[in-house]
Amino acid sequence: MSHPVIFDRMLLKINRDRAATSLDDFDFLLECAVQRLTDRLLDFRRRFNLILNLGGRTGLIDNFWPKELPKPTLIHTDISEKMAARALSIGPALVCDEELLPFSPESLDAVISCLSLHWVNDLPGVFQQIRRVLKPDGLLLTSMFGGKTLFELRESLNLAEIEIKGGISPRVSPFANLQDLAHLLQRAGLALPVADTDTIIVKYDNIFELIQNLRGMGETNTIIERSRQPPPRELFVRAGELYAQKFGDGNNRIPATFEILTGTGWAPHASQQTPLIPGSGKIHFSKVLDT
Repeated sequence: MSHPVIFDRMLLKINRDRAATSLDDFDFLLECAVQRLTDRLLDFRRRFNLILNLGGRTGLIDNFWPKELPKPTLIHTDISEKMAARALSIGPALVCDEELLPFSPESLDAVISCLSLHWVNDLPGVFQQIRRVLKPDGLLLTSMFGGKTLFELRESLNLAEIEIKGGISPRVSPFANLQDLAHLLQRAGLALPVADTDTIIVKYDNIFELIQNLRGMGETNTIIERSRQPPPRELFVRAGELYAQKFGDGNNRIPATFEILTGTGWAPHASQQTPLIPGSGKIHFSKVLDT
């Protein structure tokens, strides 16, 4: 069964290539997300020797590896050759499309992916590939932007474009929601799937600073059905006015919401806990309550 093609992966590569040289100036959100994700590793009393950092840009994860844990071998990958080249300076790295994993079955102890898989067209297929390359009882730990991300920007641009052009074209990417992520982890056959959500709100001086930061992270629009016409500056000027009116904080700054979904799942293994079959319990609930 074919999957829908929503994102222009070649444009994503171009955006990432463009952002590679100056990412250090705009990576504060990425750093925050990476640190929160790697902190999750402290919850698992496991040692991972070989980990794939999937869509890892310049290898930021290396800077935020928990000091309490032994350092594994990290293989950094990115769709951008320039991002992967920067990651190569700190460890093994290669150019790799997240939708086509070139790794042998059961070869990795863990796969970690921070804020990259929201650009994937075939997310169910990617999760299935990840399960395939994980060793039994191997870990998938991933975060991606969720549906509330940049809702202020989306609404402001839509309202401005309706005013100016009488219609809208997609300018902010669609994102998965928490239920989608939980379902996809389970659908891929990963055991003990868990999904949760967190929110980071970043303040900007204006809409142009926000867009500059998105461009600096390589996170601008790659929707296939986007308008190919250069947007007029007046569109962003008006969107900025509406943004400030509807969402401004009263101190001449605007908030931008980034919802971050985090998911974990494990390649199946006989040692893992499994839920009991309904009706198989040996002790009646009333005895537990002593009634």
